[in-house]
Parts: sequence; structure tokens; C-alpha cells
Amino acid sequence: MPEIAGYRLTRVLGAGGMSTVYLGEQRSLGREVAIKVMLPDALTDEVSRRRFENEARTVARLDHPNIVGIHDVGRTGEGLPYYSMPHMAHGHLGQRDLRGKEPQVRAILQALLDALRHAHARGIVHRDVKAENVLFDDTDRPQLADFGIALRRGYGSRVTTAGLAVGSTAYMPPEQARGEPVDARADLYSVGVLAWEMLVGSLPYNAPDALSMAVMHVQDPIPRLPRELRHWQPFIDRALAKSPDRRFSDAAQMLAALDKVERGGRGPADVGHDLGKRLRAVPAKAWLVAGLVVAAGIGLASRDGAGPRAFYRAGGADAAAAAATAGDGSMATGIGDGKRITALASPDDALLRAAPESDAETWLVAAERQLRERKLTAPAGDNAYTSVLNAWQADSGHLKVAGTADALIAALALDAEREMQRGDDAAARSSVMQATQLASRTARSDGPALAGLRERTRKAISSRVDTAAAAYDRTAALAAVESGRRMGLDARALAALDTRARKIPLPGERIEGGSIDTVLVQQGGMRLAAMRRAVSRADFGEFAGATGREPARCRERASLLRVVAPRTWRSPGFDQGAGDAVVCVSWDDAVAYAHWAGKRDGRSYRLPTSSEWRRLPATAGGSRAVAEWNVDCSGSCEYRVTSGGSWRGDAGRREGGRGYDDVGFRLVRDL
Repeated sequence: MPEIAGYRLTRVLGAGGMSTVYLGEQRSLGREVAIKVMLPDALTDEVSRRRFENEARTVARLDHPNIVGIHDVGRTGEGLPYYSMPHMAHGHLGQRDLRGKEPQVRAILQALLDALRHAHARGIVHRDVKAENVLFDDTDRPQLADFGIALRRGYGSRVTTAGLAVGSTAYMPPEQARGEPVDARADLYSVGVLAWEMLVGSLPYNAPDALSMAVMHVQDPIPRLPRELRHWQPFIDRALAKSPDRRFSDAAQMLAALDKVERGGRGPADVGHDLGKRLRAVPAKAWLVAGLVVAAGIGLASRDGAGPRAFYRAGGADAAAAAATAGDGSMATGIGDGKRITALASPDDALLRAAPESDAETWLVAAERQLRERKLTAPAGDNAYTSVLNAWQADSGHLKVAGTADALIAALALDAEREMQRGDDAAARSSVMQATQLASRTARSDGPALAGLRERTRKAISSRVDTAAAAYDRTAALAAVESGRRMGLDARALAALDTRARKIPLPGERIEGGSIDTVLVQQGGMRLAAMRRAVSRADFGEFAGATGREPARCRERASLLRVVAPRTWRSPGFDQGAGDAVVCVSWDDAVAYAHWAGKRDGRSYRLPTSSEWRRLPATAGGSRAVAEWNVDCSGSCEYRVTSGGSWRGDAGRREGGRGYDDVGFRLVRDL
């Protein structure tokens, strides 16, 4: 526990990304308090710590019955800023279920808006209004807490070192999610989210991570309330407007609008809507049977003019006149006491009358048109994404909703694939996120369209890894894998792609495949697989045995000893081991070896150029350093060039048809 003079800390109440809250006792007054201690990484320098303390002192001057006050501001024994406040033991708003309790919802909103009006009038914007920051005291009075990231107007928008806007994205307005400067209207947006949450019992937007949640606040349409809460919709629409200019201008205006929200209740329209939904759920066969039963009843009634069956019979001239004037194809019948009821004009009406039209139908027709016009997520107000969501909210049971949602997901998947192919990862990620969010919000997360999106994404990323592997570019391959991770590829697919990417060698690392040990040499536009060391006596002996090639004439440079003591690669005039670099081989021998090895391995080997040779890794050919043949020549190519210094001296030009006791070779192949 931190050491704070004048306090005794007992336990941790909660922890977040910027601070830890402890339960403690203020020794001088013997009262229970909550103490918020900032984390070392939250305020990394003295300037930011002093600014925090100044802001805390400003907030401490707020005196309002619905704002949790600040008792004390100071620093711990370790130098970390803290402030103490009353301990609210009755929990926070997120722990309460207020569905169906509109009077309580109104009272809480009024208290919060009045508290914000007080703070805003003093230049303080809370910037983190959320359910967990609405606490309840012993009298069950709501109080707004944690102005810990509040700013006075003029300081601008503070962001973390990771670049993410401070605050809780579930309640965060679009401008704050983008890291733009915010004003009091940001708090009013958050209150709108709270209003929705209290009324419905869940957040207006739901996503698996903070970034996806922020994106939904920025671009998704404002959701529709359930029918029994529709009298709140105008209030919600203005509170959650994407643009601050379209929201309530201040807390006072929002309070006035809250007072005008009608008291909820179920009227005839609501009952009719529910009846319509129940009728749409009746199977077609049941409609047919019902129609036949009605028709049979009418037929029986037409044969019996007396008694109770007269209820089913249209009677006399009055009925005929009523039928002639009825505008909906129905007819009125008398029942003897002068009362009138509506009956079917004919038995066929029960069969021909259409089932009630779903509220989703208009949105689905619009979505189909927008899909044809490729208006998937834009422009605002005329795109398939908004239309499908509105259709789902209007009638999630409509038979065409799932298919239309899948069609849009598939279209977004195709866009993402094309965007990945042209390297526009940001656009591809946006398409994938939109498709994933749409699937989540329309219960299509297990549908074939989203599975197809994931497979398209995996194949596109896999293709990019293959392309990078062909170019021996591990960096590009790992970047492709990271793109797949950001696009939500599952862990198994990512692990397989990551393994493939990390197998791509870096310059100087071994290249797999073939019987010759080669490493990657890459610089600028040059990319080669080069032998790590010169061809050994053992390797050349295998070649000579397989081809029956005769040893080349060999000599020391500037010496005639070959006449007295002939030398070959087997007997160069000094002792060598099997792994030492072969010498006394001619340039022609080296070229022949390259052809033989290439045929054996199914690859194309060659000698390096002199400029390529300078980029090859240093070779250890044994106890004696050797020069190496390369492909260059001088004059009319009767002389060939060697690279590197040998134990006898520097490189130079040599006759290509003979060997030298200080010259070997190694091979490369183009990648």
C-alpha cells in the first residue's frame, strides 16, 4: 500500500489504466474515504503532475449535491499525486436494473444534468461520464464522480502516450474517439448513452474491443428504441447526434427537453403493432385453414335465416347499402338490436387479404437497391449498412433480414479482398470491421457470409506472405501477418502464417533446400543464394568421381615447379583436409562443377561477378586463405579474374585453363 501522511489505507477498491483507488481512513477525522492514487506511467513528468494537481484543486471547488467532492489533494511518500473523496458504499449506476422504471431514470438524468450544468458553468468538462462514475450515497442520491481526467476549457484534448483518447469508449462521443478537442457537448453525449442504458438495460453499441466500440460511435446509425420506449427516441436522437452542433447546446437545454419527454405507456398503436407481429408469425397453412373455416361458417349461415346463425349473415337492404359504402371491402350486418359489426365481404377475402406488412420491408427494399448501386457504407443516410441495421431493429424476425445482411457482409468481404490486394490495409481493415460488427448486431456471427469473409481474409494475407517469401522479405511477410491480426484472423490461422513468415531467412541466414549450404545475400536490387564457404575437397571429389573429369594442370604463381613436381587438386603440394577449400582447379573446372551441381539439385548455379563477390560472407576455407574464381574476364577472355587475397598475395587475372595452388571457388544462384 502507498504511504500517505494522515491516512491509513486498508484495501484496494478498484484499479484502472491511470490510477488505483484505495479504501482508507482519514486519521484526523476518523472518517472513511476513497483515495485515488495516480500510476507512475500516467503522469510521467513534473509538469503533468502539477497540472493534474491544479485541475484537482479546481474540481475540489465544485460544490453541488450531485457531485462527489474532493477532500484533499497531495502526494504519496513515493511522490505520486493523489486525491481523497467520500467513500460511496451503495454502488454505482451500472449495478442497477432500471428497465421499466422511467420515473427513476428521469430523476437520475435530471440530477446528472444539473451537476454538469454546474461544472460546465465553471469551465470544467468531465470527459468520462459513464455508469461506473455515477455513485449513490447513503440516501440513494446519485452523485457524479471521478473528474480525474476533467479539463478546464483551453487545455485541449489530452491523449495517452499510446495515442488513444482518454475515457471509456462505450460512452465516448465521436469527436473524442478521434482525439479531437471536446467541449461540454461531449458530456451530454455520454449522458445520452446513460439514458439509453438505463431504459433498455444494455449499451446502444456493443463491440468486443475498445477500438471497435469507438468506430461504432463514429459511424454506426443511432439505434432505435423498443416500441414501448419510442417516446424517448427524439431525445436520444439529439443526445447521440454524431456532430456536436446537432446535439443539445448545453445541459440546461437538455434538461428542458427531458421535461418534455412524454410519460411512457402502451397505446392502441403499440397493441396493434404487437398484434401485427403475432399475425406475421402465423404459418401460411394456418391462414388457409382459418379462411376455409370462416368461409364454411358463412356458407352455413346463408342456408339458415334464423337463430344465432344470423350473426354470420349479411342482412337485407341495410347490409347491402353498408357494403356498397364500405371503403375497405368489408360489409356491416345488423344483429337485431341495432348494433353493427364488420364482417368479411366474401369468403375469398380471408384467403386473398395480405398479411400485415413488416416495418422492416421498406428498409430491406432500400438495402437491396443500395447493394446493387454499391452504396455499402456511404453516403450517410443512403447506404446498405444503415438500412440493414434499421431493418433488423424494426423486425429482426423478418425472413429477408438474414439474407440481406449476409449479402452485405459478402460485398464488404469482396471489397476487403480487393483492398488488401492493392495494399490498402486501412481500407481493408475498415471493411472487415464493418462486416464483423454488422454480423454481430444482426445475429449473423455464425453465418456463412462471415465465415466466407474470414476465409477470404486468410487467403489474401496468405498470398501476401507467399509473395514476401518469394522476395525473401521477412519484414513484409510479418507486416502482412500483423495486418491479419488487426483484421481479426483467428489465432490458429495467425500462428500458421507467422510460422511461415519467420522461416523466411534474413540476409546472412541459411536458405533451406538443396544439397549446397547457401545463405541469403541481399543488397539493393541484388538478391542471391551464395555458398557460405568455398567448395571443399570432399565436394569436388564427389563431382570428379561422378563425371570422370581429369585434373587440371596446376602451378604456383610465377613458378616452374609444376614441370619438376606436377600438382593437382588431389596433391596441391601441401597437406589439406577433406573440408578445406579445393585448389588447383581451373576456371573451366569451376564452371563444370556449377553445371553438375545445378543438374543434381534442379537449380541454376553460377560463379559470382566480382562486384557480387564483394558482398558475399567471408569464407573459412582451411588454414590457408584462397582467392576465388569469378565470372569476369579481361581482354578477349583468355584471362579470368579472381577475387580476394590468398596466402600467396592479392587477387588478379589468371589463365582460365589451368589451376593454381592458391585459388578455389564458390557458387551463387539468383533468387
